[in-house]
Amino acid sequence: MFGVHVHKIGLSTAISVVIANMIGTGVFTSLGFQVMGLQSGFSIIMLWALGGVLALCGAFCYAEIGSAFPENGGEYNYLSKLYHPAIGFMSGWVSVTVGFAAPIAAASVAMSNYYCKAYAFEHPLALSAGVILLITVFHAINMKAGSSFQRVFTYIKLICIVVFVFSALFYQPEHHLVFFASDNFSQEVFSPAFAVSLIFVTYAYSGWNAAAYIAGEIKQSNKNLPRALIYGTLTVAVLYTLLNFVFLYTVPLPELKGVVEVGYLSASKLFGAAMGAKVSLLIAVLLVSTVSAMILAGPRVMQSMGQHIKGLQFLAITNSRGVPYVAVLLQSFIALCMVFTSSFESLITYVSFTLNLFTLLTVFGIFILRKNYKAIPGAYRSPLFPLPALIFSTVMVWVLIHILFSHPLESVMGLGTVLLGLVFYFLLRKNEPSA
Repeated sequence: MFGVHVHKIGLSTAISVVIANMIGTGVFTSLGFQVMGLQSGFSIIMLWALGGVLALCGAFCYAEIGSAFPENGGEYNYLSKLYHPAIGFMSGWVSVTVGFAAPIAAASVAMSNYYCKAYAFEHPLALSAGVILLITVFHAINMKAGSSFQRVFTYIKLICIVVFVFSALFYQPEHHLVFFASDNFSQEVFSPAFAVSLIFVTYAYSGWNAAAYIAGEIKQSNKNLPRALIYGTLTVAVLYTLLNFVFLYTVPLPELKGVVEVGYLSASKLFGAAMGAKVSLLIAVLLVSTVSAMILAGPRVMQSMGQHIKGLQFLAITNSRGVPYVAVLLQSFIALCMVFTSSFESLITYVSFTLNLFTLLTVFGIFILRKNYKAIPGAYRSPLFPLPALIFSTVMVWVLIHILFSHPLESVMGLGTVLLGLVFYFLLRKNEPSA
């Protein structure tokens, strides 16, 4: 489009998008569900370390695929080229309907829960909706302003987490938790409880591929996209492991069970109840960054679909600054609907199953890339190939099988969403004029 000034995203913003997408709802809410099945501090720390390894393996693969196809759209773009446009469309359909909207809803709900721990508020869902609306306005109008907003909030988030972790060095816990491997360690690691807990961990790490969705708007994408994915993922993996160690170190396991606001409990132990409430408010502010990052990244999938599919052209409409504001508004509308209709735990399980399914297909697609696209100038090459792809694929298949058997309703709903996307694909193709 002539006359449109499009702001390009730099490396620091791309990294901040990855970090902000990752550090959010999962790490501040999921530990309470994990300790319901796991009683060993060592097993739980191993759980988060394994999540970091998986995310890094996925980031290596996405970095290679993304540098080969440096366009907006993420899995929609990759799967359409590597497999078939129908598979790419189903992935894009999931992203459009629930892939970003559901995590936005979950993060906003978690944010309001943390806020209400600090200040009594009678309408937490209204607060969630208000935050989504405010950030939507930011990102629907101006990419440059949205990028600055994202960087500032991400830097604040990182500083606060580092301060929180270092504060634990001066704390003497009242309980005793062993962080060394026990005799029954192998039984716990290969137990169904470990696999179910890994569902929450993979959800917490989701977002390591966030920069892939805005690849077409990143400066020198073939170089900066891999850097953003890998640097962002490594940073978060270290922080996640340390943060969960602090949670376990400061709060007895019985007090953590089933609790969503684990950060508030830990802060109350570290700083006292009054200061804990202030830290809870701070965590609520940090979750605003997560909502912002997903509102920034998600619409680029819709935009990419609108550019390729005639029946969805309205999703590619941009304003004078090149922002796909129609897609931004649609995604936020879906997220607002989910805020008022879905439960927190079922939302996470449902999203984890559908997103992990297409992430698995994308990572495995690196084998197709190596076979069919052998000489792409300047493309990144994943180290230790094919090990990262094999590790990621094996563990993810194991997780998906356990989600299917432990949460059949959410899994069937996820599969139903995917199949509905296939129906829409053929309906849209049928209505397109033949060449």
